[in-house]
Amino acid sequence: MAKQVVPEAARRRRRPTQQGTVLSEALIVRTALRVLREHGSAGLTARRLGTALGADPSTLYRYFGGMDDLTRAIGEELMGRALDSWTATGEWRADLRALGLAIHSAYLAHPHAAALTASRVSGRPREIAVDETILGILRSAGFPDPAAVRLYHAFIDLSLAFVALDAGALALTEEARAADEDMWTSTYARLPAESYPHIAATAPLLAARMPHSAYATVLDTLLDGAAAQLAPARSGTARRRSARPDGPADGR
Repeated sequence: MAKQVVPEAARRRRRPTQQGTVLSEALIVRTALRVLREHGSAGLTARRLGTALGADPSTLYRYFGGMDDLTRAIGEELMGRALDSWTATGEWRADLRALGLAIHSAYLAHPHAAALTASRVSGRPREIAVDETILGILRSAGFPDPAAVRLYHAFIDLSLAFVALDAGALALTEEARAADEDMWTSTYARLPAESYPHIAATAPLLAARMPHSAYATVLDTLLDGAAAQLAPARSGTARRRSARPDGPADGR
């Protein structure tokens, strides 16, 4: 028999923790983000989280089914923060671009959490709200449903793939990240033009660009392609409407 889901209000501790706070899902998720920031993904354990909360580690299981359930809740929180920071304008391309950048930014504010959750699907309300928003933008812009779903898939996977890539770099130690970035000047810029003519010709440009994320550039490419798909569809719709015979003025 499936375990009955207990509402959060019924799970909440009646007494404050040792630190004088009353636990909730939101507090546990915020504390987990702090633990991840301080100790990395390997450091997020029920014991360490309990210590940070001033509660017995077993208390976690009153709110989540386990650490994997908590991981999905962390992913939902990051998606929710992205949506909270975004404002719609009614222009589909600008709105999708802004939402994509908001997702990227919200995740990269917590690199270890991003690396842990970017590939997960939470199925939780705030994540679902983001998905509903993206599909709503595309369908309202005039994309047929198959195209809207295809573009939604490309958009969200592109965003989270860059989240995982860029978060991986940010999660490195400062020394390791600096060494990687320095490679473009210490190694690539010194390659002989006789053997590597194309790298040698573009070495200064590579050194300036490669330490930065390419997400915005690739996102623009995706949206440009989507806009090119939409233009013929809109013109076809307009032609079909103009070809319809006008009925009587009174509508009869």
